Amino acid sequence: MKIGIIGASGYTGVELLRLLHNHPKAEVVYLTSQSNDSKPASLIYPHLDSLYEHNFVTLDDVVKNISSLDLIFTALPHGHAMAIGKLIAGGTTRLIDIGADYRFKDYKIYEEWYKVEHTHKDHLAVYGLSELNYEQIKTAQIVANPGCYPTASILALYPLIKNGLIENSTIIVDAASGTSGAGKALKNSYLFSEVFENFSPYGVTTHRHTPEIEEFLSLAAGERITITFTPHLVPMTRGILATCYAKLKPEVDEAKIAAAFKDYDNKHFIRVKKATPPSTKNTRGSNYADIGWFIDERTGRIIVFCAIDNLVKGASGQAIQNMNIMFGLDEKMGLELGPVYP
Repeated sequence: MKIGIIGASGYTGVELLRLLHNHPKAEVVYLTSQSNDSKPASLIYPHLDSLYEHNFVTLDDVVKNISSLDLIFTALPHGHAMAIGKLIAGGTTRLIDIGADYRFKDYKIYEEWYKVEHTHKDHLAVYGLSELNYEQIKTAQIVANPGCYPTASILALYPLIKNGLIENSTIIVDAASGTSGAGKALKNSYLFSEVFENFSPYGVTTHRHTPEIEEFLSLAAGERITITFTPHLVPMTRGILATCYAKLKPEVDEAKIAAAFKDYDNKHFIRVKKATPPSTKNTRGSNYADIGWFIDERTGRIIVFCAIDNLVKGASGQAIQNMNIMFGLDEKMGLELGPVYP
């Protein structure tokens, strides 16, 4: 497969390069970077030296040759992938957008939360949560890669909602992420002196991943779900731990919950261990999602944890998993690297 990566110099772009280097069916042809045009990729990221000899090119270079590509990854801030999606419509080139432009079935939700007009309203994109939308992903031309927080939160809660085990109005998600989730843009709040030895919430009641989680869970439930979602910044580079709380319905016991999570038994990249709190270190550098759950008998609540690497299962790894599904390959291809420990 001949591949172009638009926005290849960001953290998700360079993570794509790391993982695609191990993929036997993928050939990276074009890399774009608005701020590093014509520079060698290995100059910006020396760890790629001897792995990639590519120079960054302009977006125009990719557009001129777009029909020669089998797949494009867009690793850009929201508002930019729609132009590429419109360009490939009706052709054979396929698109996986790691940004937010195609994540919502209702474009009005996107416009409300992202403050950008959706210019490709008639798209037929598929939400790329690999384990839960496998069949739809297989035939999609455009796949919307989920956000990192939604990946962890939805995977934790989906079996409970699908099986009607919780009171949907009681869902609370507390999630914490490493600093790479904010990208490379220079902001005071992400400086080492601000982040080090600090743990802080942000985007309280306003984080843009909130409606993404709500929309998918609402579709699963067949009713409108509203959650309380609070993200936190942790002084580490990568990783997400989502802690999800909900009130159990009457007569729901441990056996019913265990049966619900057995839906993940044949999902290679999801590891469920009851009463074992997952740790971000155990998923670091890998495409695994680790899930653990507990019942609080005193309150009648369930607590579900999900740990992922925000740059892999939360972004580039899941994008490659989706690529494999789209092209009829083993979904594990190129992703069989285990976690990096310690």
